[in-house]
Amino acid sequence: MTSRRTKREETVKNLTPEAAVRRSSRRTRLTPKRLQYSPDRADESPGKKKKSNSQTGKTLQRKTIKDEEPINSDKYGNGLSAYELERLENIKQNQAFLSSINLFQATDELKQLTRPKASQRGLRSQPYVKEVLPPRKSLRLQNKEAEMLELPPEPSGRLIVRDVSDALLKPSLVKKPAGPLPMNPVNVEEDFKLPSELLKLCSEEATERKMKLDLNEYCSSLKKMRLTEDSVVKVVKDRVFSAAFHPCSSSLLLAAGDKLGKVGLWNYGADWGDDGVLLFEPHTRPVCCMAFSTFRPTQLLSLSYDGSLRCMDVEKAVFDDVYEIDDGLKTFAFMSHDCSTLLVGNLYGEVSIVDRRTPGTSHESLHSMDPKTLRCVSVHPLQMHYFAVAESRVVSIYDSRHLKKTKNHAVSHLHGHTKSIASAYFSPCTGNRVLTTCMDDCIRIYDTSSMTESPLLKSIRHNVQTGRWLSKLSAVWDPKQEDCFVVGSMMRPRRVQVFHERGQVLHSYTDSENLNTVLSVTAFHPSRNALLGGNASGRLHVFSS
Repeated sequence: MTSRRTKREETVKNLTPEAAVRRSSRRTRLTPKRLQYSPDRADESPGKKKKSNSQTGKTLQRKTIKDEEPINSDKYGNGLSAYELERLENIKQNQAFLSSINLFQATDELKQLTRPKASQRGLRSQPYVKEVLPPRKSLRLQNKEAEMLELPPEPSGRLIVRDVSDALLKPSLVKKPAGPLPMNPVNVEEDFKLPSELLKLCSEEATERKMKLDLNEYCSSLKKMRLTEDSVVKVVKDRVFSAAFHPCSSSLLLAAGDKLGKVGLWNYGADWGDDGVLLFEPHTRPVCCMAFSTFRPTQLLSLSYDGSLRCMDVEKAVFDDVYEIDDGLKTFAFMSHDCSTLLVGNLYGEVSIVDRRTPGTSHESLHSMDPKTLRCVSVHPLQMHYFAVAESRVVSIYDSRHLKKTKNHAVSHLHGHTKSIASAYFSPCTGNRVLTTCMDDCIRIYDTSSMTESPLLKSIRHNVQTGRWLSKLSAVWDPKQEDCFVVGSMMRPRRVQVFHERGQVLHSYTDSENLNTVLSVTAFHPSRNALLGGNASGRLHVFSS
């Protein structure tokens, strides 16, 4: 009598077919499967029945090649499948379509319009030389005693700190030592001496200003000025904050101050230094204002955020101290024809009157104007006791004969600005106009022929939104022409524009090869037909005839 377990095994054996026995795939060799791209080739295999789409749902459906344009298999090579032939045909059709819409031609034109390489003239970057140190050896393993290390020497500069955190985050707060600094260029050898041609050029007396030209003659003189490849030179290492022409007329001598406190001199066409460039380090923070003395042309005055106002004297070959505070100097202007008296403004809304003939580096008097901010000061060219101050949202005209320490009353106010004012300048010959540049994208001209009332004459829309990486745009007068001024532009292609006080554009300087950046700092030559523009990479562009 069979047991219950034996009956169960016999039942399972009878119900399980022999073909359905599961076997390991390791003992069987799988044959490679070949994809069938053509539905016609599936019928060539004998003994296999073609499955319909309703049964499997996995049959590959592809587009057939057009009958009106048959493909020659000899053209692409023999042995290609229908899928590969169809792919080549699609590529051919796509290229024909792109050619019909002139896409390849537009691509070539865009390659030609790519930004050209910046000028390599002027200051050159020094190659980085990695210092190879000797291998370190343990003194303990060599049975030697440790050497006694000495502390490094104290820095020669003066650290002006308003907050401990500022000293940690801003190492540029270290100021240059007090007293005269030697004019030793940093871009030449140590034993380099200033060329005698530079002193001869700086000693040249300024020529008298030309008479005011007719507007048509002035426009024709502007059109003769060109920008060439040789007239784009890197004068300073970083962003240009200020620039000025030397008043000599025999040659073009320019100066520029950058963000790092450096001052560069460039003589156009000279062979000393780097293509006529000599670089100095009289300051440690941005040089935001500079001007050549018209009474003594061998002197260049430069003012920096680090609180120092220095005079570069080429004849003495030194940078002398003129005026000094802790920090925050912003702008200055000459208050006398012999350039001995200065009006200096700082970022804290104060103006100082400095007399260079008195010993020391302090001011004669200090006056508080606007406690919020102070952007620019400008002195009347004829009545030098009047000066304009660009405050927060208004330009005020004061009389230096009636100044007090605080609560000063202005002679008149120039209203109409809705945002902060970047600059305000009296017209160079008569002082009957004041030109202002405001962050509300407007350039305004005021009538100051009567100091008590200063009506608005013209408001010109001009984009001045440069951002934080570019110096602010400021419209400045042409010293040879009473009613014309120049200003940089944010428009593309890049340009520099000359305006008339009525608002019309007299000329726009453009150059697709040599002008591809925003020229924030602009200035006209006082006697020659020349115009400079400085950009954010430390280069000066000179338009001349």
